[in-house]
Amino acid sequence: MTTQITITLSDDIYQKAEYFAQMTNRNVADVLAQVIDLSFSPLTPKAAWTENRESLSVATLSNQEVIALTESQMTPEQDQRLSELLYNQQAGTLTDAERSQLWALMQVYQEKLLLKAQALREAVQRGLREPLNT
Repeated sequence: MTTQITITLSDDIYQKAEYFAQMTNRNVADVLAQVIDLSFSPLTPKAAWTENRESLSVATLSNQEVIALTESQMTPEQDQRLSELLYNQQAGTLTDAERSQLWALMQVYQEKLLLKAQALREAVQRGLREPLNT
């Protein structure tokens, strides 16, 4: 299923997309759709990601699960790879494949950070821990 939308892009972004489309003999709209799709593609399989997002309501978790979620982090492998990719980005040596990996890992990081924040709020509301600002 697809939905057609209209977006406004800066000239610079459009020119980059247009250049890439020409280089790959593709339509600009297809290139932009793929970039958007990749930016929302997590490292976990789509079915698992959707299932976890739909079934995970922090308010329904046990106290132990809430506390565990407040302490959750990326896996050591993900953290190490993210560090490597960020180093390559700073050095200006990031490949296109690595750029996609970096975006995916950044999404995983952001999702975990959001869940952790929700769990911290829930833990404070339940009296399981003190607020961070005291």
